[in-house]
Amino acid sequence: MNRVLITASELAESLQGQDPPRVLDCRARLGDNTAGHRLWEAGHVPGSLHLDLDRDLAAEPGEGGRHPLPSPDAFAATLQRLGISPSVPVVVLDDMGGQLAAARAWWMLSVWAGHPDVRVLDGGLHAWQEEGGELGLGQEPLPEPSQWQPAFDGSTRLDADEVFSGRELKVDARSQERFRGEAEPIDAVAGHIPGAVCRPSAANLTEAGRFKAAEALDAELPHGEAIVAYCGSGVTACHNILAYAIAGRPLPRLYPGSWSEWIRDPSRPVARATDRD
Repeated sequence: MNRVLITASELAESLQGQDPPRVLDCRARLGDNTAGHRLWEAGHVPGSLHLDLDRDLAAEPGEGGRHPLPSPDAFAATLQRLGISPSVPVVVLDDMGGQLAAARAWWMLSVWAGHPDVRVLDGGLHAWQEEGGELGLGQEPLPEPSQWQPAFDGSTRLDADEVFSGRELKVDARSQERFRGEAEPIDAVAGHIPGAVCRPSAANLTEAGRFKAAEALDAELPHGEAIVAYCGSGVTACHNILAYAIAGRPLPRLYPGSWSEWIRDPSRPVARATDRD
């Protein structure tokens, strides 16, 4: 896979080049679907556009969970509105080390939609500011719309029935406390999918909020012949998929509905307490 991270200094240099990337600010706050846009308006990488977790990167919550994937047509329309095509390099960022929701945007653009050049700003907006990057304020003009019609790859994801009946190793990106069922601040049922292992997405990052080195991630990430990544609602699971890409490992498939969809059917089993059942 092509390189998936970009440093703040590399981004600054590329923005001054002949083929500058389209920068998408994916900052979000769970439980407040207006926070991301407010944060972007208050200060962002100059020229960057806001990509909203709830409006652009997800469909309405419901039977498919809290952040089900939008339809291919809806996401294609979003990409066209932002002037994105395979010839336009893309950089995505947030302020949570990629967890909310740059990794989700990377997965949807690169893995699902097949865009050939999408990178995540390592360290996000904090890294940009630490490098002395200026911040833009308020609105930014939209580029000319594109006509791109992505060929979405359905094999990169699984639905609940496939997860229920499949033999893939299930890797849960939530915290250990939520995985074990000791705490559940968001969803109605605590616990995890039986047979899963816990790899909190935060464990992919250093204390400085950058991704760990490829060698460290390769040593730490769970191994399996086939892996499915999930979390609470299919957002931080993409952070684990990104970590596998950085490590140079085959990419897990995403279960977009994740725990918030799994628990909607009382016939699906729930496990608690242990790291693996």
